[in-house]
Amino acid sequence: MEELLQWINPETIINKGGIYLLAFVIFAETGLFIGFFLPGDSLLFVAGLLSSTQPDLLGTNVVVLIATLISAAILGNLTGYGFGRKVGEALYNKKDTWLFKKKYIEMTRNFYDRHGMKAIMLGRFLPFIRTFAPILAGIIKMNFKQFFIYTVIGGIAWITIFTLLGYFLGQVPGVKENLKWIVIGLIIVTLIPVATTYLGERKRMKEKQD
Repeated sequence: MEELLQWINPETIINKGGIYLLAFVIFAETGLFIGFFLPGDSLLFVAGLLSSTQPDLLGTNVVVLIATLISAAILGNLTGYGFGRKVGEALYNKKDTWLFKKKYIEMTRNFYDRHGMKAIMLGRFLPFIRTFAPILAGIIKMNFKQFFIYTVIGGIAWITIFTLLGYFLGQVPGVKENLKWIVIGLIIVTLIPVATTYLGERKRMKEKQD
């Protein structure tokens, strides 16, 4: 377990695999349902910060970094959509495991019901939701053209905002020295909307049943 936690640490991912592993993680978190536990937001932030403070580590500049990660995020969503169209229905009959729980799909469906197609764009900024939103879009056979448009807009916004946030904060004295605490804080902050969304949807589901 300790080794697994080490491997989902943003600094470890970047140090071990550079931009290639970084792009794969972004792809996996947005395209494979097993990627919901990956640290997307904090990973983008750290990547931007290291691009500012240690550009040789990633071997590229921040513009290429952002373009690469946007491509990975878009391809991830397209993969998730294709997966949902092909085998997604079977997920509703799949038994819960420690890795997959049907409540993730239900939470995403409720989020989609409230926000419509914008859920694909807004969901980029919510861990768990961004993993299951494209899969759900495939399951319900969302119009592909509209799905693609929101996928591109959401991917550009998500990648650019978090990466540039890290890039510019990396130029502030003392930020890199306190990176560990900043990442922990970022993880907590990004989990707050997930918790409130889940509890809100759970409450709505309970009210419907009553």
